[in-house]
Amino acid sequence: MTFEFATAARIIFGRGTIGQTAPLVAEMGNKALVITGQNKARSGPLVAQLEATGVRSFLFSVPKEPTVDIIREGVEQATSAGADVVIGMGGGSVVDAGKAIAALLTNGGDLMDYLEVIGEGRAISRTPAPYVAIPTTAGTGAEVTKNAVIESPAHGVKVSMRSPLMFPRVAIVDPELTLSLPQRMTAFTGLDALTQLIEAFVSHKATPLTDGICREGLKRATSVKKAWENNTDVASREDMSVASLFSGLALANGGLGAVHGFAGPFGGMVHAPHGAVCAALLPHVMEANIRALKKTAPDSANLARYDEVARILTGDVKAAADDGVGWVKILCKDLDVPPLSALGLTTQEFPQLIQKAKNASSMKGNPVSLSEGELTTILEKAL
Repeated sequence: MTFEFATAARIIFGRGTIGQTAPLVAEMGNKALVITGQNKARSGPLVAQLEATGVRSFLFSVPKEPTVDIIREGVEQATSAGADVVIGMGGGSVVDAGKAIAALLTNGGDLMDYLEVIGEGRAISRTPAPYVAIPTTAGTGAEVTKNAVIESPAHGVKVSMRSPLMFPRVAIVDPELTLSLPQRMTAFTGLDALTQLIEAFVSHKATPLTDGICREGLKRATSVKKAWENNTDVASREDMSVASLFSGLALANGGLGAVHGFAGPFGGMVHAPHGAVCAALLPHVMEANIRALKKTAPDSANLARYDEVARILTGDVKAAADDGVGWVKILCKDLDVPPLSALGLTTQEFPQLIQKAKNASSMKGNPVSLSEGELTTILEKAL
């Protein structure tokens, strides 16, 4: 047995832990680039905290999924301000942007020097500027992963900048920051976390360490409907923050599967919420994987893992793999998950999407090899 596990240097979890940010940042530097989402005002209390401890702050907004140009702009602003610390406070897009900007601050050159697939894929050689990741959604787990997903509109793809050096210095996960999430965002981000936990658990790259993390994460992820129904239910928000954090820990060390194999290229072709795409695909990918495993490897451990997923999700000790699929389908219906057609996909784009998905890094973790016909069937059912 051989495996390794890597994550953020320090993880701080709990209600109100946002209050610990400023003293930690003050130990790292005295000028902070604070990256936010579209609403810069949300960072007001954090900025006041920083200033009270003698740290100057400069705001940079990432209003949508980060693009090549947005990252370049962020690096330019951080450099001009003389920032020696980077803070990302927002959803997965903000957190990912912070990882890329922090790395480029110390490594120099242009973003395209380091991007996979469309760039040179050069390795990050110098430790990035100190980076503090503060998620305000419960879904991506980006605060504990080593890559930043960046869109290149010119190429019509989303690709990663990736390095073991890009793990945040500190991840601060405060469930209270997610209480203001709109219902739609709660559903999509929560279902993304659920997808990541399931895919990492059944991945052939799974390890004993990620297994334990996934089991606990899946138990917590069943609170997604409660969080969706009542955004003031702090207990369910806390569960989903744990589920999201654990999904990031798991995927960074255990891989993903066909859902994300599709979702990555889909995001480069069609602008749609990543979590919504994952949710639309999840039950159909589960169904296809289970069917393929029953046909080709009925005694496989991966098929037994789908049985275990079903037992955790349904709470029924006698549940089998197909019961888990049924549970996910009902959940997606209850949370008003739109089909892929409503998200902008057409049948004409199937061949291109399938070809890109087959080459996606996430697809390599899928528990069974799926044929082009099986991949087509997944898209047809999700459409």
